[in-house]
Amino acid sequence: MSPTLELAIDLISRPSVTPEDAGCQETMITRLTAIGFNIERLPFGEVHNFWARRGTSGPLFAFAGHSDVVPAGPLEQWISPPFAPEIRDGCLYGRGAADMKGSLAAMVTACERFVAEHPDHQGSIAFLITSDEEGPSINGTVKVMEHLTGRGEKIDWCLVGEPTSTTRVGDVIKNGRRGSLSGTLAVHGVQGHVAYPHLADNPVHRFAPALAELCAMELDKGDAYFPPTTFQISNIHAGTGANNVIPGDLEVLFNFRYSTAITHPQLRERVETILNKHDLKYDLEWNLSGEPFLTREGELIDAARDAIREISGIATELSTTGGTSDGRFIAPTGAQVLELGPVNATIHKLNECVSISDLDALSSFYQRILEKLLAR
Repeated sequence: MSPTLELAIDLISRPSVTPEDAGCQETMITRLTAIGFNIERLPFGEVHNFWARRGTSGPLFAFAGHSDVVPAGPLEQWISPPFAPEIRDGCLYGRGAADMKGSLAAMVTACERFVAEHPDHQGSIAFLITSDEEGPSINGTVKVMEHLTGRGEKIDWCLVGEPTSTTRVGDVIKNGRRGSLSGTLAVHGVQGHVAYPHLADNPVHRFAPALAELCAMELDKGDAYFPPTTFQISNIHAGTGANNVIPGDLEVLFNFRYSTAITHPQLRERVETILNKHDLKYDLEWNLSGEPFLTREGELIDAARDAIREISGIATELSTTGGTSDGRFIAPTGAQVLELGPVNATIHKLNECVSISDLDALSSFYQRILEKLLAR
């Protein structure tokens, strides 16, 4: 059993459902302390975080990740218990195997080998680990970054262990993510009997032309890195459930996944202009859960692509698709941010798993990236 597999099994066995950590971070801290990392525990609220750094000079390379996992779901539908990791047919099964305890294990073992071979490496290596990535993301990475920025500590390169691969480990790496802006819209009318529509004001009818215009608007055309920005309705509800009552209010939930070609204030202005144009009575609440970020080709991307090609012989695709990640809190400081992790086919699913050979390959990728950036 490889050291990476052994550590992954240990981490998966700990039921660290957000915001719990269940001892995962202390396990990592013990290993990192043994190879010369200085540890700073940074709890905020009920969230566990730590910052570990080896070295005091620049450039600073940081691994970032999360020890928390999503709930397991119906236990009876798991082939084996989600927090009792099991090996079957060359794969390691358990909640967090792919997202992202396998990556955490690979990061630690990659560092152990790199430090053994390069004890006097250039610059510094760091770990930024939280237990709040799968939750509200209020007291995790964002707070740690505020803490680091406040004392002038700056990350140059950051590798996030999110599961980015599609069919083979290393085939896709994320060099950015789209932003996410959500809206909760309440359109107000007057409830009444369907037989007397002149005595009512149907908010569904009033909103329909505005909805058509919102769906048809072209926000940007995308670019080489991002697809076009999209507007999507995620939920729409009105009425009492009776077929003879005109509703008094309409609730609409919507979301933008948007690129760096447009800003969230511009999106808000576009929506509100259309709503006002149609003379609607409405209330609208906005929630920005993440701004877009992009790392253009440079040292970090080159190191990752070369490492994957040298070890696995495959050409890596750059992508900005998918949901948000904690990279959105790190990139605004000027760091080059890249996400590289295992195949994501089973993440958040029942019977989540990761290929054992992929774990060892991932650890090798991480070590080779360190060598390309920090070896003397």
